[in-house]
Amino acid sequence: MTRIAIVGVAGRMGRTLVNAAEQDADATLAAGIVPPGSSLAGADIGELAGLGSKGVTAVDSLAACADDFDVLIDFTTPEVTLENLAFCAEHGKSIVIGTTGLSDDEIATLDGYRERVPMVFAPNMSVGVNLTLKLLETAARALGDEGYDIEVIESHHRHKVDAPSGTALKMGETMAGALGRDLKEHGVFERVGQCGPRSDKEIGFATVRAGDIVGEHTVMFATEGERIEITHKASSRMTFAKGAVRAARWLTGKPSGRYGMDDVLDLNE
Repeated sequence: MTRIAIVGVAGRMGRTLVNAAEQDADATLAAGIVPPGSSLAGADIGELAGLGSKGVTAVDSLAACADDFDVLIDFTTPEVTLENLAFCAEHGKSIVIGTTGLSDDEIATLDGYRERVPMVFAPNMSVGVNLTLKLLETAARALGDEGYDIEVIESHHRHKVDAPSGTALKMGETMAGALGRDLKEHGVFERVGQCGPRSDKEIGFATVRAGDIVGEHTVMFATEGERIEITHKASSRMTFAKGAVRAARWLTGKPSGRYGMDDVLDLNE
């Protein structure tokens, strides 16, 4: 039985993660963390998630529950995530990271822990999204050098703070890798004014932020006379939460290293 701790149990994603952990027969909800000094410290995390009392009280630091969990699930901010990663390295814990918006320097810092911590780091924990990435890799190899323009359109709720989404960037990186291109060179993230015609090798991105959209991603392969679209739509955060709990279970007993959801889902064959 995997003992799971969840950061940010009072937030929307945290509450969804609590629900997902409770639904998993092979995991147990061992700890929940709220921000330091929060008035919710001491509250039952089941009550916070609308599940009724679960007998586990929220704490406002990892140190307060260090002996209670095996795997930490973190969907917070880059700064908080890196602090929690350092804690896990020091205390022999595993970690599932769903945080997006990390800078190149922050990802380099994260990578510095790969020899000390078993971690799953993925911009999207959805099983469907990760299957979509495999489809995009295949489509890019077949179409990307044959006159098909590649465009990524992503939509999220008004409160999302990073753009393009981590999932959209991962899609771009996957297709660029399949085509032997560098996304930093060929990714186009803004078109304004007299920007001229697109180049053959560019991968374009468009971003929508509106209402309560959970997450929608469409990749378009377009040429003269034909357009192929591969789309994933999430209607509930539960799909991400269930994937994260699945990743936490998979990490049990794994050696230190940085893993992705492709490893969790055994999609690398």
